Amino acid sequence: MNIKSQLDKEVESRNSKTELSYEKPDPLLIASKYQDETIALVCALFAYGNAKLIVKFLESLDFSLLEKSDEVIEKELSKHYYRFQKSEDVVALFIALKRLKKIDSIENIFYEGYKKEQNILDGLWNFIATLKEVYPYESRGYSFLIGSVPKKVNSAGTYKRYLMYLRWMVREDELDMGIWSKIDKKDLLMPLDTHTFKVSQKLGLLKRKTYDMRATLELTETLKSFDATDPIKYDFALYRLGQEKIV
Repeated sequence: MNIKSQLDKEVESRNSKTELSYEKPDPLLIASKYQDETIALVCALFAYGNAKLIVKFLESLDFSLLEKSDEVIEKELSKHYYRFQKSEDVVALFIALKRLKKIDSIENIFYEGYKKEQNILDGLWNFIATLKEVYPYESRGYSFLIGSVPKKVNSAGTYKRYLMYLRWMVREDELDMGIWSKIDKKDLLMPLDTHTFKVSQKLGLLKRKTYDMRATLELTETLKSFDATDPIKYDFALYRLGQEKIV
């Protein structure tokens, strides 16, 4: 069986709600409960580190605070922290996203950058710039969380958490939510993390040795040769193959 057939089979078997459970923790488990673009973004941005701990942290958050005053947000989140983020950083994210809601939807802000050339990264840069504009807060933990617009795209990091978020929003199947309608799934990029990076190299899908945006673009191109209309459908399967040490 060739690699495409193997992966197609894996995608089919993984495309099930049973893949999202407390036994197989994933931030999408929490995000999919709410079916909301802002809550899903919070879930995606904190999606680094141990999957069980990510889910535990996300479950501790009261997402109704996204509708409350700055003072209430500060008070209620004063004891919430996660790895590189102190409570002030968690508070800042909630306030920034609350302010953003009053301006426009996250989808529209992404679409504004994307629509010119159907480039998902242009959409992402527009979103990050807008988020920083609505609430210009600075700290190491917060900068790690929301990222920045790179000077050179090729030497940029993988922006894995944002690209995973876009997968959740744009694609629709048993796992992904498909809340958005303005961005085409054929333009999505691979959310490359250490699992998918190593698995893709082992399977011969990725030649690049450096874990960066160029690797993301290279792997996406390879997957487009398998399915040009939906290349990122392979993401979850590749991720689980690495996470479960199958490959």
